[in-house]
Amino acid sequence: TLLASGMMCGAGSLAAQSGFPVVRVPEADRKFKSAAVERCIERVRSSMGNKELGWMFENCYPNTLDTTVDFSVSNGRPDTFMVTGDIHAMWLRDSTAQVWPYLDLLKEDPALQQLIAGVINRQTRCILIDPYANGFYKDPITGGRWKEDLTDMKPGVHERKWEIDSLCFPIRLAYGYWKASHDTTPFDSDWRESMALVLRTFREQQRKTDRGPYRFQRRTIVPSDSLLGEGYGNPMKPVGLICSMFRPSDDATVFPFLIPSNFMAVVSLRQAAELLQQTGDHALAQGCRELADEVAHALSQWAVVRHPHAGRVYAYEVDGFGNSYCIDDSSLPNLLMLPYLGAVKTGDAVYQNTRRLVLSDDNPYYFKGKAAEGPGGPHAGLDMVWPLGIIQRALTSTDDREIRFCLDTLQRTHAGTGFMHESFHKDNPKQFTRAWFAWANTAFGELILKVHKERPHLLD
Repeated sequence: TLLASGMMCGAGSLAAQSGFPVVRVPEADRKFKSAAVERCIERVRSSMGNKELGWMFENCYPNTLDTTVDFSVSNGRPDTFMVTGDIHAMWLRDSTAQVWPYLDLLKEDPALQQLIAGVINRQTRCILIDPYANGFYKDPITGGRWKEDLTDMKPGVHERKWEIDSLCFPIRLAYGYWKASHDTTPFDSDWRESMALVLRTFREQQRKTDRGPYRFQRRTIVPSDSLLGEGYGNPMKPVGLICSMFRPSDDATVFPFLIPSNFMAVVSLRQAAELLQQTGDHALAQGCRELADEVAHALSQWAVVRHPHAGRVYAYEVDGFGNSYCIDDSSLPNLLMLPYLGAVKTGDAVYQNTRRLVLSDDNPYYFKGKAAEGPGGPHAGLDMVWPLGIIQRALTSTDDREIRFCLDTLQRTHAGTGFMHESFHKDNPKQFTRAWFAWANTAFGELILKVHKERPHLLD
């Protein structure tokens, strides 16, 4: 599998010096090279007593740059197209998550800053093509894998599954880039136009007066790949929340109000407002603030439900009629990662109840097996643990024992590859999905960096 994914060769790295196989792409074949990233790898790995975790960090942290980026200059502006790994299309969510752990290095590496500015520019172009789409091709083409979907497919769109987070993640990246670099160059008239589209789309999907312009159906034997209700999804009652017809996993929602994504929308709208204020578009900034306040108020009324074992918790999905669904899914945004997204405080009592629920057998997608235990989700199926879920648990933990448990689990379950996967079977890590999944790899790098900075003794 690794040979097929282009990662099973190379020489001259720290891996060769420590007895582990060299699995990182050879330097000559890397898509993008960052001196700051290489210095970071050398500094962090050389200080880690756990040599296997260090080897995994060397492989995973740069994987996005090594294998997924296509950087160019278009009309005098940087342009970065990024695949997710083994799927050769660019997701707005994944492309943000893939470069997020590099933001702290921007001041050290102007080329890396240009690369990430190029991601923002490309995301802006994608939103302007279709704010309802989740995945895009590099070039505007007339059709692709899902061209027969029953929806308003546009040239350049790979998949048109409406997910709130697809518009939130580009804002998250833009805001994080601005805070790290103080550069406002990417936030031109096109970017402001894309933010106006984001605001309009969110308002449309509150569905206050009608079902809105979006509908989607697919001819498939996989029920979660299509929508009920003539392509509009299950019924909802307008309460101020925003409908998300699909989850970040690209699976259809059961109830249209996806709570973690609505929480992220509040954070993103306020971040967009701050950026728009900075760039002089005060009216659009005010519109973003007003919608953020409205959705936040609706969340205070509808997001919290009472679970028979966990007490007051955040539901995963609701419909405004009083129905709710209490699970969690390892694709971000989710309930486990609400503090990471800045949506709630870690010490929030309802979040702590929710966390206990998510990390227990009261969550139907928390799996315990002979090899490991951890969060999963419906997308990869029963008994499949997601490394992303384990990483998320560690990123949101304040307990040394829990973080060490997560690190030990990740170290035991990479199946000898030195990389993260989408999921693995709870009884057999060698039974895994997606040998090349850049988001999970880079997220592992983000976790190691956080632990190295805050709790370095856990890496010994």
